[in-house]
Amino acid sequence: MTTHAPSAEPACPGATTPDRPADQPDAALDPAALRVERRAFDDVPRATWDRLAAANSWATPFSSWAYQRAWWDAYGASAHDQTLIVVRAGGAPTEPVAIVPLMHRHEVEPGDEATASKIRHGDPGNLTPVPPTAKAIFFGASYHADYATILAAPADMPAVATALVDHLASPDAVDPGHPEPWDAVDLRRLRCGDPTADALARAFGVREMGERWTLNLEREDVCPVVTFPENVDFEGYLATLDKKSRHEIRRKIRRAEASGEVLLAPSADPLADLPDFIDLHQRRWGADGLFPPTPGGDASRVFMRRLFEENGPDGPVRLSFLTVGERRVAAGIHVATADTWMFYNAGIDPDARELSPGVLLAARYVQAALEAGMGRFDFLRGNEPYKYEWGSEDEPIQRLLVRRDADGSSA
Repeated sequence: MTTHAPSAEPACPGATTPDRPADQPDAALDPAALRVERRAFDDVPRATWDRLAAANSWATPFSSWAYQRAWWDAYGASAHDQTLIVVRAGGAPTEPVAIVPLMHRHEVEPGDEATASKIRHGDPGNLTPVPPTAKAIFFGASYHADYATILAAPADMPAVATALVDHLASPDAVDPGHPEPWDAVDLRRLRCGDPTADALARAFGVREMGERWTLNLEREDVCPVVTFPENVDFEGYLATLDKKSRHEIRRKIRRAEASGEVLLAPSADPLADLPDFIDLHQRRWGADGLFPPTPGGDASRVFMRRLFEENGPDGPVRLSFLTVGERRVAAGIHVATADTWMFYNAGIDPDARELSPGVLLAARYVQAALEAGMGRFDFLRGNEPYKYEWGSEDEPIQRLLVRRDADGSSA
């Protein structure tokens, strides 16, 4: 039975029922002609992974091999790899038609409290609860990624989703090293409009009653996103904002410029500069930050270092520093795609608060995105008030949750 938590919000505006999503593309593949296999992440070639990520226009750098590699290197002890590949029956297993990046763990692990941070872990709010001891299947790296999806061509997604759900309903879904069956499939960070979400909802919905599952579709969080008008520069964009926001932004920029040139400059050597970013981040956030002297902070340092190592200096993950005069007052990390900059993380010198470094950082990022020809600026997960000062509108992300009956059985 498809249900929602009593106060859960609908997953997406105008969302359809899970068994019949709108605009279902004609399936390019027959699910019966597909086979799902376990394949360790380490055994999937980077070129194969990124080829299939590129086939899905909804995939972001969070789904890239480099991001997943960095995550497993840093946080792999907190989860068990359950990566799946989908191949044509009788076809070569080296040429999958889809990769499903999955991991499994208990909904809450004993070590979570020691490694958790408040940043990048959203408030569960009104989401349907899952028992802490439940064995749950998640998208790989989704604890730290802002978006997740299946890696496959959109036209293949209905067949891939059906094959995946058939696999999860079978004994083959059991990890030999952890043979207990799953209690929940908890797939988060699904973007509204992504055909993966519709295909998964339909495939799970078809089998829901027969398997004695309960399917929930609900809004997990929002990503405030600025969509730039065409042919507009920074001053032109400021003119589109409400009067109060526009006035405050301009006032704070003028005040800072009176102290020296305000410059956002990309790092020429992100790995060498990463300690300076971490220092600024921790000076702003302290114990609530990503990098405190704890096991979680140590893992976050490994993750960030590996992220830059695997992406390289010309990759989509980029580090920049904001200076006023010659004083470094803030730093930011953004993720770039063909038409969008995603504001991933930041650090701010609290001793420079008189210069409003947070406002300056956002202003220079928005200006740089416009000058780079971007159509969008994505503030990523979280509804912090400052994001809306820039004219952002919420783009919801979904959670698809499937639970077995309380006795753990399937019909």
